[in-house]
Amino acid sequence: MLLKRPAHRRPGKPSFLMQTIARIAAAIDLIKTKFVFEKINMDNAGQGPWLVLMNHSSFLDFEIAWKILWPHPFNIVTTSDGFVGKEWFMRSMGCIPTCKFISDPHLIHDIEHAIKNKHCSVLMYPEASYSFDGTTTSLPPRFSRLLKKLDVPVVMITAYGSFTRDPLYNNLQNRKVKASAKVECLLTQNDIRQKSIEQLDDIVNKAFNMDYFRWQADNKIATPELFRADRLDRVLFRCSECGVEGQMVGQGTEIVCNACGRHFFMDEYGSLHGGTFTHIPDWYRWEREQIRKEIANGSYYVETRVRIAMMVNMEAIYFVCNGTLRHNSSGFELSGDDGMLHFSQGPNRYYSVYSDFNWYEIGDVICIGEYGTLYYCFPETPDLVAKVRIAVEELYRLHNRKI
Repeated sequence: MLLKRPAHRRPGKPSFLMQTIARIAAAIDLIKTKFVFEKINMDNAGQGPWLVLMNHSSFLDFEIAWKILWPHPFNIVTTSDGFVGKEWFMRSMGCIPTCKFISDPHLIHDIEHAIKNKHCSVLMYPEASYSFDGTTTSLPPRFSRLLKKLDVPVVMITAYGSFTRDPLYNNLQNRKVKASAKVECLLTQNDIRQKSIEQLDDIVNKAFNMDYFRWQADNKIATPELFRADRLDRVLFRCSECGVEGQMVGQGTEIVCNACGRHFFMDEYGSLHGGTFTHIPDWYRWEREQIRKEIANGSYYVETRVRIAMMVNMEAIYFVCNGTLRHNSSGFELSGDDGMLHFSQGPNRYYSVYSDFNWYEIGDVICIGEYGTLYYCFPETPDLVAKVRIAVEELYRLHNRKI
């Protein structure tokens, strides 16, 4: 806590050389996935700069963006922990650091600076986190206020195959899946000026309406790999048949409940067999409904021992102590190091939470904090990360309905 926080730096113009190198490096994965893309109405976007929005499922999305947007100069809104130990490299690539789901007083001004002063487009992933179940994650409330402020055309890149190739729960085990994308002018400058924030939000939300398990099934995209259900229990953490949590085990081509003994087979097109739900996002939505009921009746409560790391600068992620993370209708409470570390966060503060599976191959993580001080909590309790993310989103919605 005594370490000096770094001074804020405005984003610079990205290095053409570095972005060219990134595009060349990305070619390896894009060739493997036989990547192709199509342009739609891009004449309406003009020559830029643009605000570029993109869905987010895996690292392949970055490689797709470098392929599509090069040689057009663009900055990229990137999570701040991606800068740790490589700040110079990230800034030369045009990356703009920000904290996920934490109020960042500089982000809007940085995006505006890149577009209006550096004349660069800005690529951002408004979902902020990878999708857990292949559907859209929460978008920022009234996101289109940013569109009004920037007053530039909005370009949308929609990637297909990224999630199916490398779903987050599957521990970086790539499947042999083709990738594709479409890039289109979603909103012209006149659209931005003439439409209301509510109308713009509706357009953006519809553009991000994704269901990649449905896309896989409808298009008969086969994933014959025998590891396709490995760690699916991270997403399907509650048994749909007996309702018990924390007893699901995803391995090979099956997910099994150790409480009731039910086996669910995942076929090569991403559908499940052997229980109530065949479509994985339907099961995930059912889990959300159960958590919503727990919140309503006052029974929702999570408590787990965690290993705590902190980020206060871009030099390192500092593992500091073990502690306890609690989450209920009052929000988060984190304590550790015999009371020397204590942080609390109310339920109305943020619309979602930075949670991740196998974060930098260290472990599943829940990140909370405030600008300048982030706490990365690695829970001992298995399969907790998705549940907490759902609960944070539901508590935020409930609180804002009451206002």
